[in-house]
Amino acid sequence: MPDSGKPRVAVIGLGSMGFGMATSLRRAGLAVTGCDVVADSVARFEKDGGKGASTPAEAAKSAEIAVSVVLNGAQTEAILFGKDGVAETLPQDAVFVSSATMDPDVARTLAGRLEATGRHYLDAPISGGAQRAAQGELTILASGSAAAFAKARPALDAMAAKLYELGDAPGQGAAFKMVNQLLAGVHIAAASEAITFAARQGLDLRKVYEVITASAGNSWMFENRMPHVLDGDYAPRSAVEIFVKDLGIVQDMARTARFPVPVAAAALQMFLAAAAAGMGRDDDASVARLYARISGTALPGDVK
Repeated sequence: MPDSGKPRVAVIGLGSMGFGMATSLRRAGLAVTGCDVVADSVARFEKDGGKGASTPAEAAKSAEIAVSVVLNGAQTEAILFGKDGVAETLPQDAVFVSSATMDPDVARTLAGRLEATGRHYLDAPISGGAQRAAQGELTILASGSAAAFAKARPALDAMAAKLYELGDAPGQGAAFKMVNQLLAGVHIAAASEAITFAARQGLDLRKVYEVITASAGNSWMFENRMPHVLDGDYAPRSAVEIFVKDLGIVQDMARTARFPVPVAAAALQMFLAAAAAGMGRDDDASVARLYARISGTALPGDVK
């Protein structure tokens, strides 16, 4: 049962990440109302014991904290200021916690618009995946005013194993997240290239995995994603299209700053090619399948 002394929370977006975050908030004793454009996701949340709402505005009504777990800046803007948006009904002095990955300039703009209405904005992109979201063990990269942090603290404590407070203004959290996404995308593309290169040499891929994860060439992404290749299982935990989006943001930021990012650019092309080959909604380890198809190399379970 929710603790009546704890703040009410709205979670907007009940996908794999948002559902887990909402579950963690409920487990911590907070009263949570969930909303999603997919009615089945709301019904699942209600079946799990949560309260459902049909629009963001309805979910945010009377909530002290609104947590937005959508894809990008455009969707976040719609959640805030679009038809039935959160800004219509979120009480004065409440806090909006934005977990989407976006350009830092977009985060700053959205924060300014919301804060002008007397609400707080916490720029709080997340990392860790659906399993950690469900366990309340995310890494949150947050920036915002002291008041925004104070208002959001009960929700942050319930959702995060690691909370980094990265500055007193929105945009800093988004910038840190983009550095992470640059590395994550490059590492997935490199891991996919390496595992397919190993397959082309006729090596035992499970032995390759064992050796590399104990060697200097290992990365978190190699260790986490390559088992999907070994199992021939490309059900999406994180989809190819996520890195089309995120590495695209990196490219836009770099072009504006006149900063070269050639390695990230090469990785983006591999994700774009995977998406063009029909794998956009598949697991991001599908970049390995793209390498396999280009080179005529067999991978476990791959259908050519």
